[in-house]
Amino acid sequence: MTPTISALEARRIALAAQGFADRRPADPGKRHLLKTIDRLGLLQIDSVNVVSRTHYLPLFSRLGAYPRPLLEEIAWGKKPALFEYWMHEASLAPHAVQPLMRWRMDDAREGLGTWKGVARFLRENRTFIDKALAEIHARGAISAGELQIGEKGRGGWWGWSEGKRAMECLFWAGEITTATRRTTFERVYGLPDDVHPRSVRDAPTPPRDEAQRQLLRIAARAQGVATERDLRDYFRMPVADTKARLAELVEAGDLLPVSVKGWDPPAYLDPGARRPRRITAGALLSPFDNLIWFRERTERLFGVRVRLEIYTPAEKRVHGYYVLPFLQGEAITARVDLKADRKAGVLVVQSAHAEPSADGETPGRLMTELQLMARWLGLGSVRVEPKGDLALRLAAAQN
Repeated sequence: MTPTISALEARRIALAAQGFADRRPADPGKRHLLKTIDRLGLLQIDSVNVVSRTHYLPLFSRLGAYPRPLLEEIAWGKKPALFEYWMHEASLAPHAVQPLMRWRMDDAREGLGTWKGVARFLRENRTFIDKALAEIHARGAISAGELQIGEKGRGGWWGWSEGKRAMECLFWAGEITTATRRTTFERVYGLPDDVHPRSVRDAPTPPRDEAQRQLLRIAARAQGVATERDLRDYFRMPVADTKARLAELVEAGDLLPVSVKGWDPPAYLDPGARRPRRITAGALLSPFDNLIWFRERTERLFGVRVRLEIYTPAEKRVHGYYVLPFLQGEAITARVDLKADRKAGVLVVQSAHAEPSADGETPGRLMTELQLMARWLGLGSVRVEPKGDLALRLAAAQN
């Protein structure tokens, strides 16, 4: 018979797998960052900088106030430990993951699945593409804007210039990669042989099925217990491939089928998952945090409906523009719409809303985390605007 676990036990397993059962280090350094990223498997990248660009935030949520330049060093420094590719959206991951994504690069070149447009552009614009590659060979790593070919787009594919389209298609196909990011977050492209360390360049390319099994193992370890859709979403895997690989992993004993009370779909348990009896974490979560980026899973785990409202008209937003849920212990107890006013040196709480699971400790614990975030961002104080049912109690917690 398939074992059954409670919804609360599943939540604790998931939180532990994501690093929230561990005590934050007193002095987080590079070793802690690398260990956390390895545990998570990848960090999603996003350019929105209302509070902080999102790839910095999951590390803060788990480690506390680490030195931000450390992430820049291991991601885009002279000897990076991470590489950038389209994994769960645009993402950073340890170098060991790069060979596991080569089948996706092959799909992009061949136009399989969702990559038909990329392959068509590469095929129909081969002369232009070859000129772009020749320029990188001749000049070294450059941004799309530094290409001396192409014309600016006129409302075309995201309004990009032809040079930007060429660079992105070559990036998706693995013919070029990210050499670094500038302070404006502009991507600088280079040749893989010039960017990746020898360990990556010399690593054999695994067969497609083995690479996918390994990616699903990483996803399972990072989630602890998960449904097929949860596992598939982590690296944005094809449906049919995921179903086939999961059956193989179950047969090999690498995943254990389980039933979670209250979950309709069947689930899979990582055999090495921790099962803590209690979680005492306190953390502000980026809307793109690995724990909550798949909204269906978030609602199933926490009973909270989290929606990204960045693209919602202002008058229709419920919680705000850039909203961070607050993880208090084992529950999401509040949401805050944050903005870093760098000129004034203030972290502004534009609205604060309580969830049904909030308790008397929520305002104080949330304020402690907000003040820690403000210091980490180099801001001098926190200001709470009088909007939302938690705002007045949160403001009072500063006193």
